[in-house]
Amino acid sequence: MKILHAEFIKSCAVPEQFPADHLPEIAVAGRSNVGKSSLINSLLHRRDLAKVSRTPGKTRTVNLFLVTTSDPALARFYLVDLPGYGFAKVSKSVRAHWGPLIESYLCNRAPLILVVLLVESRVVTEQDRQTVAWLRTIGREPLIVATKSDKLKPSERVRTLRRTQRDLDLPEGHTLIPYSTVTGEGRDDLWGALRDAVRI
Repeated sequence: MKILHAEFIKSCAVPEQFPADHLPEIAVAGRSNVGKSSLINSLLHRRDLAKVSRTPGKTRTVNLFLVTTSDPALARFYLVDLPGYGFAKVSKSVRAHWGPLIESYLCNRAPLILVVLLVESRVVTEQDRQTVAWLRTIGREPLIVATKSDKLKPSERVRTLRRTQRDLDLPEGHTLIPYSTVTGEGRDDLWGALRDAVRI
């Protein structure tokens, strides 16, 4: 599969700004420092399509990227970068707006076919666990991607990933994709999972 085109479309601060063309949407969620922008760039083979910041929580809106591929199953879709949760240094008023905006998107957005939830391979937080549980309550079983897998030592890799599955209460056989933006590990597996989601 080739990525024929990928471009940033717009940032949405209110639900009324979401696209009305009904193309499939795949959302990427995770805490503020988990590497969402880096993963999006890696997945799309772009260096700086999604802006990477050293300041966690820089994304404050729902950002949409339109992707065109050579795969008929995923010919055109939106990759949706959701604001990170965690320790973003923003005002209470901005943070209060995030909650309703993201909740409205995840609960009510008809074109949304999959939520890709990023967790750091070495550290699963209580917020990660709560997010998985909440997504399940609204009928959005997330695809879990464990980022920064290149930082795992070979001797701890299997044990750490099993602990991640256990901490997130993932059923036996549930897909957990280790991903590294440094080595490229997991990229093909993630694309395969996205194609599978579209076919369901």
